[in-house]
Amino acid sequence: MNKILVKLYVPAIEMQYDVWLPINRKIYNIIVLLVKAIKELCHGEYKPNNMPMLYDKNAAKMYDINLSVKANEIKNGTEIILI
Repeated sequence: MNKILVKLYVPAIEMQYDVWLPINRKIYNIIVLLVKAIKELCHGEYKPNNMPMLYDKNAAKMYDINLSVKANEIKNGTEIILI
């Protein structure tokens, strides 16, 4: 299987989503796709000024944007935050 299911929290709009992530994509590309999808889902209410970052919700650890989802050890059920 080349995708994993994670729970994404977006504090700026107080929403959470279940999201499938491709394990071989870099985190930078994932963030770009997530921002685009969230803008569409909330009808443009989500407008980050800067490039947001992804964090592990439980460990409060920022994910390396140059590594893939797999290399960052993100697994099924991981809770992540987009800030």
